[in-house]
Amino acid sequence: MKVRTLGNTEIEVSEISIGCMSLGNDQSQNTSLLRSAYDFGINFFDTADLYDKGWNEKSIGKALSPIRDKVILATKVGNQWRSDGSGWDWNPTKKYILQAVDDSLKRLNTDYIDLYQLHGGTIEDPIDETIEAFELLKEQGKIREYGISSIRPNVIREWIKKSNMVSVMMQYSLLDRRPEEECLDLLKASKISVLTRGSLAKGMLIDKPSKGYVGYSKDAVEKLQHGIKQTKNPISSSLQYILQHPTVSSAVVGIRTLEQLSSVINSQEIEITSESLSLLGEILEPNFYSDHR
Repeated sequence: MKVRTLGNTEIEVSEISIGCMSLGNDQSQNTSLLRSAYDFGINFFDTADLYDKGWNEKSIGKALSPIRDKVILATKVGNQWRSDGSGWDWNPTKKYILQAVDDSLKRLNTDYIDLYQLHGGTIEDPIDETIEAFELLKEQGKIREYGISSIRPNVIREWIKKSNMVSVMMQYSLLDRRPEEECLDLLKASKISVLTRGSLAKGMLIDKPSKGYVGYSKDAVEKLQHGIKQTKNPISSSLQYILQHPTVSSAVVGIRTLEQLSSVINSQEIEITSESLSLLGEILEPNFYSDHR
């Protein structure tokens, strides 16, 4: 598995990483899956305190604690569960972040987080206050680096101007090319990495039935599905398309089973030509952001 540098840091992450939200609730299966992923060369694992009310972080901590110094752990903050468990509220305040990080550290069974990310964000947030919290946590050694998870250009521009973030996680795939309009080149110029989620478009780029997706009609999705099936390998084509942009450091893929893991790993041995990738990009007109510009 190839690795790429995260932003302007010395942290190296595998080109393919595990989005742990997809994990089930069986600890032994999760441990087997995550350790197998590491054996295949995947070193980057992404979660959030929101997932399963913190149990997801606990499961990852148990699975990876024996190899903690060999892996890169990323988690997210900003969504606060209500005391009655009925849902969560957005809370990007400094006070909450400084409290939440300790809970995540405990659940992950570690004394530092490699990448701490704001789990969303709007232009109305107290951005300066949020950045202060992240910078303080770096000084305290509780986190190594920080970033945001956002697809909003107006928010991304503010964070570029005001912060020392090293990454932005955003949805990006052949069926969601909104980052190509502005954000990818903007972040590249600032030496900030992109971590992609939704990299396989909920499985529709592999074998899931088509439906309308991010502004594309069901027919448009089917058209792209037909085109990608003509390539050597749909998984390889999908992931190599997004990894071809130099600012993308890792494609975060939701993997739930060893069979899925094996399919993704095996796909990376199949080279897709740049010409084939270009042809895939010509099947549909790129979609664009309409809000938060």
